[in-house]
Amino acid sequence: MIDNADTVLRLLPTLPYRRPAAAMPPVLDILFAKLRHPASNADEVEDLIWDTWMSHRNAAAERVLDKAVDDIARNSLDIAETRLVRLLRQCPDYAEAWNKLSVVLYLAGRDDECTAAICRTLWLEPRHFGALCQLGELLLSYNDAEAATLAFLNARRVHPRSMPAVERLRQLAPDIPA
Repeated sequence: MIDNADTVLRLLPTLPYRRPAAAMPPVLDILFAKLRHPASNADEVEDLIWDTWMSHRNAAAERVLDKAVDDIARNSLDIAETRLVRLLRQCPDYAEAWNKLSVVLYLAGRDDECTAAICRTLWLEPRHFGALCQLGELLLSYNDAEAATLAFLNARRVHPRSMPAVERLRQLAPDIPA
């Protein structure tokens, strides 16, 4: 599955930012516009984006995701995975649940499944800079600096001041302006 990551990364700039199936809240368009504005408080806007991604129109689904995040923090990966898989059966368009599942799979060392979950996250929310950075880190672990650079460039395209992306690009491609 890692081989497909490069294809996904190359397709990202062509994907529409809001897929109807994903039903992303319209406020995200406003937040991402603010995020790209140099005068904005990037940390504050980023926090609002994460809050929006964590929220869901189904309050019960949102509570399950919160519990899974707590499970991840306690390193109860099996419990978190079970919660997330059940949640995604009911809410397959919940991009942040896919992202959290990718984190669980990454921590468990299940790279192919992790890549698939990242790709699903990005299919639902192509602006997900967290998923893009995670994909970059995964690609680096496979010594694929070219694809990792592309992942971090895509993250920086949607979040120009993403510190993980900016720092990694300084290391991988110092000739690219920050």
